[in-house]
Amino acid sequence: ELQTQRVMANVRERQRTQSLNEAFAALRKIIPTLPSDKLSKIQTLKLAARYIDFLYQVLQSDELDSKMASCSYVAHERLSYAFSVWRMEGA
Repeated sequence: ELQTQRVMANVRERQRTQSLNEAFAALRKIIPTLPSDKLSKIQTLKLAARYIDFLYQVLQSDELDSKMASCSYVAHERLSYAFSVWRMEGA
């Protein structure tokens, strides 16, 4: 009985860890990164917070023109580039 409970707890923990790792992988795909970036979990969270701040600043400054906003791919590429520049400038 005790061994069965331990085995089940280990299974649940492995599933939780796998789910968490999948969530971080999905987050890493969303955040624009530099080719040299190999992000840990904490670095991923910190960079995600910076990216959210950057996107908020972009929205506040009305830098998105209607042409860019109409094409999500172009908008994403421009934002990715702008975020990379913003990061390198140390913002």
